[in-house]
Amino acid sequence: MSTRPYILAESTWKTVNATAYEVAVLPWGATEAHNYHLPYATDTIQCDALAAEAAQRAWERGARVVVLPTVPFGVNTGQLDIKLCLNMNPATQAALLADLTHALETQGIRKLVILNGHGGNDFRQMIRELQPRTAVFLSSINWYKIGDAKSIFSDLGDHAGELETSVMMHVAGGMVRPLEEAGDGHERRWSIGGLREGWAWAPRRWTEVSADTGTGNPALATREKGARYADLVTTKVADYLVELAAADTAALYVDE
Repeated sequence: MSTRPYILAESTWKTVNATAYEVAVLPWGATEAHNYHLPYATDTIQCDALAAEAAQRAWERGARVVVLPTVPFGVNTGQLDIKLCLNMNPATQAALLADLTHALETQGIRKLVILNGHGGNDFRQMIRELQPRTAVFLSSINWYKIGDAKSIFSDLGDHAGELETSVMMHVAGGMVRPLEEAGDGHERRWSIGGLREGWAWAPRRWTEVSADTGTGNPALATREKGARYADLVTTKVADYLVELAAADTAALYVDE
């Protein structure tokens, strides 16, 4: 059985001890309902697969990257009334992130990238608070916001729609139910103008927004579209990991 040296869960102590890792990647997903056709672990499965592909590409270019086990719980405070949507509060996420960062710092790994796959997760404020207290350089990526997705997908949606369904078809097609079983992902909009237009924000109560738990119609999803977007994402993330691995974190700014 061959193992991937950039995946921590598959690595032995002998391999880990002999490898001078430069960047750790922490994929972070969620456990929640995804319409009628995608599994509860969709965010976690996608994050795990995309992190591995990006790390492989970076590794092949000489960057010593290690992908940590994917965190399967995200912020789902607006879905607590949906059966078995499992919530991890931001404060709990912040505590977990701080503990993992401390372990990496103690072990000499000084760069950590959070690869986020769940819209309810937002690590920016956590990083702002944690960064002054650690020597580990922290950054985060929302993979679903990379590149021009509109050039590939007709209806992006933001939960179990065409984009997410297509990527799942690519990375774990055997777990996607036939699209005829999917709901149309109809989303009820805010009644207040500022919230509807997006310049004001409040958390959505999911059962009042969607009947099938999806937002965005998956009807036009295809594996080919998912493969195209996954290639775009993993190429960009690999480029970032290679640059970050080589970077001096004490000299990150340049004049242009």
